[in-house]
Formats: sequence, C-alpha cells, structure tokens
Amino acid sequence: MTTLYRDAITDLERVFERLDDEDVERAIRKIAAAERIALYGVGREGLQIKGFCMRLYHLGCRASMVGDVTTPPIGKGDLLIVSAGPGFFSTVEALMGVAKAAGAETLLITAQPDGRCAKAADLVLTLPAQTMANDRGATASVLPMGSLYEGAQFVLFEVMILKLRALLDVSPEAMRANHTNLE
Repeated sequence: MTTLYRDAITDLERVFERLDDEDVERAIRKIAAAERIALYGVGREGLQIKGFCMRLYHLGCRASMVGDVTTPPIGKGDLLIVSAGPGFFSTVEALMGVAKAAGAETLLITAQPDGRCAKAADLVLTLPAQTMANDRGATASVLPMGSLYEGAQFVLFEVMILKLRALLDVSPEAMRANHTNLE
C-alpha cells in the first residue's frame, strides 16, 4: 500500500478513535423510533446523506430526501436528519426551523458541535473530522478540504445501518428485497 492510501486510512482511524459511540447509539434509537425520516445535506455531504437515506429505505424505514417531489410532509413523530460539517449552512438552519415548527425532531451530524446549527438541534452527533472550516495548518489531513469528514460519514452511516439492522431485526435478505430492480 502506498503512503497516500495509508495516510488517508490513518486519518480516518483517528476520527473513529475520537467518535463517541454513545452519541451514535442515541442517534440510532432516535432513528428507530421515528415514524418518517427526511434527510438533507449540501454538496458532498449531501451525497453521503443520500446514500444513508437509501440504506434506511432498504431497512424498511420511511425515509426520503428533502427536495424530492415524493417527500411527504414532516410532523410530530418524524425526524429530520441533516448534515452541517462546518457547523452552519443557512439551508440546514432553515429546514430545521420548518421541521421544529411542524412538530418534528431534528438530528444534526456535524464536526462542529458548538456551531450555530447544533444549538438548534434536538440531538447532535459529532463526527470529529476535518471539514473545510479547519482544513489548514500542521494537523490537516492528507485528504483535501472536507474529504475526511465526507469519507468518515460514509463509514459512520454504514455502521449505523448495521446497528439499526440489528436493533430493528431486519435480515440482509429483507434489505436486499427492498433494493430497486430498475437498474
């Protein structure tokens, strides 16, 4: 393995060494209890959130992406999951306000637990990884800009799916049965 691959994997390892698994467990319980789940993220964070949404759907959860024309309204008993790695995006803040006004709860995934969006969230899951908010200096990841956060999101979301699969008692076969056949 070349040095760049090893360095990138080492950077990811450091993120998960600092991740608070109790925060992950709280998030999993919140997701499992939700009637409907809407998800939102911008840019590359949004791409990771879309993958998470897809896996939640495979688990049998009523999950959809904010902005899709088939996304149902959100309200009491529902959960909005949003990502704001650097701590604030105006669209994330606005959607959290809409969800709260409708009676839904909010779960924020962020690298900046003291950021503006975290103050408005019902639950914060801190993913302690470099984003574009802190991508300069001696401790910067070998990965550019916010790539460490986005790569860590992929791993985090897949592990969360494994934990949710066990909690909800969903078999791998049941997940596969929910996968599209229109590819």
